[in-house]
Amino acid sequence: MHGLGNDFIVLDARTNPINLSVAQVQAMADRRTGAGCDQFIVMEPAKDARADVFMRIRNADGNEVEACGNATRCIARIVMEETGKSDVTVETVMGLLQATDSAGETVSVNMGPARLNWNEIPTAEECDTLNMPVTVGPLEAPVGVNVGNPHAIFFVEDCENINLENAGPHVETHPFFPERINVEVVTLLEDGSLRMRVWERGVGITQACGTGACAVLVAAVRRGIINGRKADVVLDGGTLNIEWLENGDIMMTGPASRAFSGTFDPTIYPGA
Repeated sequence: MHGLGNDFIVLDARTNPINLSVAQVQAMADRRTGAGCDQFIVMEPAKDARADVFMRIRNADGNEVEACGNATRCIARIVMEETGKSDVTVETVMGLLQATDSAGETVSVNMGPARLNWNEIPTAEECDTLNMPVTVGPLEAPVGVNVGNPHAIFFVEDCENINLENAGPHVETHPFFPERINVEVVTLLEDGSLRMRVWERGVGITQACGTGACAVLVAAVRRGIINGRKADVVLDGGTLNIEWLENGDIMMTGPASRAFSGTFDPTIYPGA
């Protein structure tokens, strides 16, 4: 499945548990010798009685991460199709996420509150997360926002001219970010939308990042770059609509698409 080109291998382990090694996830995520994906998602039985499903998220490098907005919409879409429900609850290691059918392939998800303190990003030392003391080439003073995943948002005059393939890994592994970080470069467009490009930790450049789009909207509001608390965020793969509610929660609305379905044979991958 994919959300605006941010693509996922989704395995259903609700009936039969699946325990995969880092090497197996890496092999399946490889775009030449495996199925290929940005993130590897496993659907498991819900641990919380209020949830419909538990979603486990691993990046293409095999490491587990806390959140993925685009994948949340995809998993919600599966459960909606199975149950006929228009509202479902997806459980993650960060908590419960409420998802609503918004017609067609579009799903809205309440991604919960933005975390803005330095120790919630986290950073190596106390700082003002509105202007973090990090400079990499032309990128400087990013805004720090955690939406389940940590993000460093750089507002620039023209994000298309930023060599993100070069700058991304340097920001991701900067010593100021002890848990590494996702990197966004953003430009305000004339129509009031936000053009965003993203480097995801453990993955690289991706077509879209849901938590990144949420973080970008919050950062734009905090910096006073946009009017109001709602805007379209334009990614390489398409557009997400993001709203930072007055109660602090972030609403994300966008598509969730199925690419193909098949069966999984773990014996053909290393480490089986």
